[in-house]
Amino acid sequence: MKTEKVAVVLAVIAIVIGIGSSLDPVKDMLAQVKPQQVMSVWANVPDQHSDALRGKIENAAAELKVSPVDAVVDRVWKAIPGYNGLEVDVETTYRNALLQAPNTSVKYVYRQTKPRISLDDLGPQPIYRGNPAKPMVSLMINVAWGNSYIVPMLDILDKENVKVTFFLDGSWLAKNPELAKEMLKRGHEMENHAYTHPNMSTLSRARATAEIEKTKTLLEQSLGVTNTWFAPPSGDFDQQTVEIAASLGLRTVLWTVDTVDWRNPSPASIIAKITTMAEPGTLVLMHPTASSSQALEGMIKGIKQKGLHLGTVSQTLSAERVMPSDVE
Repeated sequence: MKTEKVAVVLAVIAIVIGIGSSLDPVKDMLAQVKPQQVMSVWANVPDQHSDALRGKIENAAAELKVSPVDAVVDRVWKAIPGYNGLEVDVETTYRNALLQAPNTSVKYVYRQTKPRISLDDLGPQPIYRGNPAKPMVSLMINVAWGNSYIVPMLDILDKENVKVTFFLDGSWLAKNPELAKEMLKRGHEMENHAYTHPNMSTLSRARATAEIEKTKTLLEQSLGVTNTWFAPPSGDFDQQTVEIAASLGLRTVLWTVDTVDWRNPSPASIIAKITTMAEPGTLVLMHPTASSSQALEGMIKGIKQKGLHLGTVSQTLSAERVMPSDVE
């Protein structure tokens, strides 16, 4: 019986090593383990111990499982992204545990599970927030003016190790390609804010299409960026706008909380407002203004103190889970 058990363990090692890149971490670990090491650990352990180990892992997996959350169209918030679930990878956890001495604490290996319904299934819908189960917030910085505050804001973002999404007015990008490249170089997401900052709902279909498409093309040609998101100037849009953006491969995104920094509020008032209102899934609208530039560090610190992670719009609106080790 013991000989058969050792043979099974060795066969598992051989199979896992040959599986390929999908289990590279496990494969690499097992490749370093010599057969005699496995035999020395398990040769004298009763079969019922390994059965009990698997049972323990399966029971824990049932308790630790978190179901995914489907994307939905909310009456108020419109499209809300889904959020991945989490479950224990029983087989990988079991194989890893077999390499440890008996009575060693089990280290569970997790994998994410996708929702049944995603944003792609909802059709052309505007988005105002991320999933309320995801502890992440995004700063959306719309840029059509305010050059003198951009580099100071970039420096603060570097200091705080935060990446944001800049929505660029196309005419601004055409005049400021080097500054835009600096923003991109520092790791930030660059997206579409139309070309001439119009009220999109007042435009003909042809003009609205041109406004979005021209900036999309410019983002690709001048920055090498594949455009994903469209933020309507002044938050003005209609269903035609959303459908045109979708036809160009873009999702229309608005905001959850507005700094209203164009009114020049005090930095302290912006910090208090954003810190109070920020919650999982919040999208914060701001511009490169004196008020937001001076408030930026305090906003970031306040959001982090609430246990929320800061990411780009793409990160915040994705279904990917924020794992505990990711939250600062």
